[in-house]
Amino acid sequence: MNNKLQDEKAFFSLMHPFLQRIWKRSNFTERTAIQREAIPLIFDGKDVIAESPTGSGKTLAYLLPLLQIMEENSKNVQVVILASSHELVMQIHQELQKWTEGSEFWSASLIGGASMKRQLEKLKKRPQFIVGTPGRIFELIKQKKLKMHEVKTIVLDEGDQLLVPEHKNEIQSIIKSTLSDRQVVLFSATLPQNIEDEAKSFMNNPKIIKIQEAKNQPNVEHVYVVCEQRDKIDVLRKMIRTEELKALVFVKEIGNLSVLAEKLQYKGSCVGVLHSDTKKQDRENAIKGFRSGIYPILLATDVAARGLDISDLTHVINLDLPKDVTQYVHRAGRTGRLGSASAGTVISIVTPYEARLLAKYGRKLGIIILKKELHKGKLIDARE
Repeated sequence: MNNKLQDEKAFFSLMHPFLQRIWKRSNFTERTAIQREAIPLIFDGKDVIAESPTGSGKTLAYLLPLLQIMEENSKNVQVVILASSHELVMQIHQELQKWTEGSEFWSASLIGGASMKRQLEKLKKRPQFIVGTPGRIFELIKQKKLKMHEVKTIVLDEGDQLLVPEHKNEIQSIIKSTLSDRQVVLFSATLPQNIEDEAKSFMNNPKIIKIQEAKNQPNVEHVYVVCEQRDKIDVLRKMIRTEELKALVFVKEIGNLSVLAEKLQYKGSCVGVLHSDTKKQDRENAIKGFRSGIYPILLATDVAARGLDISDLTHVINLDLPKDVTQYVHRAGRTGRLGSASAGTVISIVTPYEARLLAKYGRKLGIIILKKELHKGKLIDARE
């Protein structure tokens, strides 16, 4: 079976009819690199640690084989997918709902801050797939509301954000609540060695996959504009007033983000806001408004860097410089996604000091970050 899964035509013919229909409807012609590597291993029940760039098709790399091998007729939880943010949970759940259409599979999302009563109602419908945040999943396990004895696979999506001090104990407890022969798979766009070592400690001889780049993905242009700290908001305002863009703007602090939103709205800019303190309904409204174009600009802290998949996102703008190279990669990965029609642009608005740090990021990542200047609201090459 594993050898057949390596071949594209054979792989397609082996899929359940409902998966074949959705595959055709999605206009897919072949699997991505991470999907070709991971699907046979997950299908064979292997534990897997996989690193692959943002937008390379990681979600389907684990969903397709799990949907193929799990039992539709069983009404017990068979797969638990863990993610660190509400946004990523909802993103995965939407993808899961899309790919289970026409099947007997049922899924539920479980996140902190949402109505416990409503989530217990979801569990009464006997879902085979659960997608959730570690805190809420562990809480339901402790209350004996979520039964884990039939769970065959646990997925850690963006695992480097899960195996951190605030989540690590919960993750380990969730895994220990399952039977010893369960399968554990971890996916992430960036995989530091300490995270890989931590994952290995609760896996059984995991297979390691590392994909360097995503083929067939639009190019992303990286540029920067230099100004003083006090002028950053004005530069951003001029840019979004004259450029036609659909941009995700990153700000470090929630307080600064709120001030920025007020100033931009006062000047007539229509913006949405997304951060960790945003209420669930407000989060959903902000993302919905951004997707539909009501808000061409979404101001966000890094809670949105993971899992927010907007196919027509034209720009990522760093109003505050990312704290490190890893964070830069995850922010930049929100634009130029796999399946989008055009390339994306990452703009960093930096002080002279931050420009030197940004240059170091570029050298570490092996990318060229071009200097631009703002002229009548338009970005032009600095040498002009």
